[in-house]
Amino acid sequence: MAQMERRPDIAVRLKAAGLRPTRQRTQLAGLLFTGHDRHVTAESLAEESARAGIKVSLATVYNTLHQFEAAGFLRQVVVDAARSYFDTNTGDHQHFFVEDEGLLIDIPGEQIRVSGVPEAPAGLAVDRVDVVVRVKRP
Repeated sequence: MAQMERRPDIAVRLKAAGLRPTRQRTQLAGLLFTGHDRHVTAESLAEESARAGIKVSLATVYNTLHQFEAAGFLRQVVVDAARSYFDTNTGDHQHFFVEDEGLLIDIPGEQIRVSGVPEAPAGLAVDRVDVVVRVKRP
């Protein structure tokens, strides 16, 4: 999906995805989908919301991020059992993860090839393959 912008059509896009355009959803969308693609955690978005004067609980931020993911507005990137990020770039790409900094950097889809993906079990289909390349600064 193209970037949502801070315009009245945020509500239209939310409705089209089956989401009621509540004040909190539209405000969070306004933070997430303006400008460049980015990676956020629920905690970082909650902190950004507080700095912007948006009153929203961490639970609501988590719920909204998962709703936006289900609607196809975001892509979740799980880097380990305790950390996941939400990516506004839903196109074909993978990630570098700078472990010491908790930073995700996009790898354009054409720069990485994944081979040898096994056939899915009966009744299932491979949806996508996520690659996270862990890097450290020397």
